[in-house]
Amino acid sequence: MNDARYPWLVAVPRLPGASELFGLTQQEGAQVWAEIQALGALVGDLPRVDKVNIGALGNIVRQLHIHVVGRYEGDPAWPGPVWGHSPPSPYHDTAAMTLIDRVATLGKSL
Repeated sequence: MNDARYPWLVAVPRLPGASELFGLTQQEGAQVWAEIQALGALVGDLPRVDKVNIGALGNIVRQLHIHVVGRYEGDPAWPGPVWGHSPPSPYHDTAAMTLIDRVATLGKSL
């Protein structure tokens, strides 16, 4: 998500038609969980992150997607949810590319 106030990734498993975690096979679920754990660790290692929130919400977009959100005490939405809190504050291009490169490097190892 393009909001520099929170390191916020959205993982979309490459599973056509998937809409629920409980609808995955054991093998698919294990792969998705391994990827989410790796993304959570990546976000958790970023500066200022005190807590990583992971959620599979999808009332509007039914395609299975998992949010991985880094939070820190005192962030603009603390301690409430980030969804709908306020308009996003976009990343500067350099900061966005740095995070994207880290995720891409991680993806190659999974």
